[in-house]
Amino acid sequence: MQYLHWTFLLIYGLLVVGTMVTILMDNRQPAKAMAWILVLTFMPVVGLILYIFFGQNIRKERLITQQSLDLLTKRSMNEFAEQKDLTLPEEHRSLISLFINQSLALPFKDNCVEIYTTGHDYFLALLKAIGEAQHHIHIDTYIIEDDPLGRLVSDALIDRAREGIEVRLIYDDVGCWRVSSSFFERMREAGIEVRGFMPVHFPAFTSKINYRNHRKLVVIDGREAFVGGMNIAMRYVKGTTKKKKGKKEHTPWRDTQLCVVGGAVYGVQRAFLIDWYFVDRTLISGEKYYIPTMEVVQNDCIAQMVTSSPTSPWPDIMQGYVRILLEARQYVYMETPYFLPTEPILFAMRTAALAGVDVRLMIPRHVDSKLVEWASRSYVMETLEAGVKVLIYKAGFNHSKLLVSDDSLCTCGSTNIDFRSFENNFESNMFFYDRDLALRMKQVFLEDEQQCISVDELNENVRSPFLLRLWESVIRLLAPLL
Repeated sequence: MQYLHWTFLLIYGLLVVGTMVTILMDNRQPAKAMAWILVLTFMPVVGLILYIFFGQNIRKERLITQQSLDLLTKRSMNEFAEQKDLTLPEEHRSLISLFINQSLALPFKDNCVEIYTTGHDYFLALLKAIGEAQHHIHIDTYIIEDDPLGRLVSDALIDRAREGIEVRLIYDDVGCWRVSSSFFERMREAGIEVRGFMPVHFPAFTSKINYRNHRKLVVIDGREAFVGGMNIAMRYVKGTTKKKKGKKEHTPWRDTQLCVVGGAVYGVQRAFLIDWYFVDRTLISGEKYYIPTMEVVQNDCIAQMVTSSPTSPWPDIMQGYVRILLEARQYVYMETPYFLPTEPILFAMRTAALAGVDVRLMIPRHVDSKLVEWASRSYVMETLEAGVKVLIYKAGFNHSKLLVSDDSLCTCGSTNIDFRSFENNFESNMFFYDRDLALRMKQVFLEDEQQCISVDELNENVRSPFLLRLWESVIRLLAPLL
């Protein structure tokens, strides 16, 4: 029995040492590498399990071949080359080039954009688009609930599939953990191609749980696309209701979704088809999925569909945010439901604010995770010290993820300003280089600002007790895992 004990300790020691060597060989940021080494050292067994689930670095893995990417991109590249009178704005040429060079996110002109700020308006538009589809419907979502709205959307998709329309649906396996398999089987039986993204099967230990598809993309006939922060669930329409002190407390839901018609739909289609290849290993690259849209829309609104993932060589969207903050001359307004910024983002925000740029950050007063709320407070106070204006949205839960800068640039998508979105999740944002659209997005922000109070007005955040501030700082150490 004694030998068994020592054998276990020897094997465990070798596993820990091997894991530490792996961490060192990854050449991560020193602070992050040291954090994991300390976790492995002072949290026996638990630390190793945490690393298996949350610590493995898969950014250097190639989960889709370059040849497949080239085939999936060929059509959109050809259309890009055929664009007439494409003039890139000089003030944003370096940002556009950054996205092109990192992930071949091509800029497309001729785009018409509708902004939805309520789930009611968005889902009516989505159901209308589904009903009018003539060839195919592609949906990529983190969550589709088995609730009245989810069943309404699935019924609409089933009707179209029975009429011969190609329908493909990607859902995230972890995001839909609580959705019964019968919900998806019903769609499959009707002819819909349904795939779960990176399924996680317990009790097998796997790091897949840490890398999720958080994108929200819809493409209709290659002509019309929806991007933004809304999943398919009733709470995006009616908000949430919780019991608090014996009473029901209703929280309205605020979010932003875009409908895009024009050249940028090519980029959204490419993003979906890459995800489809990832989950199905089927290359879909026919011209029928890239219908010419420039005949419908003709303007100078330039857009780029940018995706990021833990398998990309670089954190594309995070680097884009950093560049926007550092290049801004007048203002940068941002909305995010979760604020756990990476060090580059925090540095860029502080640098921009100290340089005199009007940096405003809008976050909800309460989020759906107390740990996240506690962890974010120390970051909020840090940005305040540099002159960032932090606005607390009090009219409900603001799940919107948007940014607008200098009346010339704006972006909206699925990306939160936190570690998980920038480093671990598969995300997507549409970046627009157009004054009119930037002003419209700015107006959305300013209207939301009317529903906000400043941090200084929250007494509990002005003079927090020492123990509470200590607790928030401790929880901040978990920020990369939240």
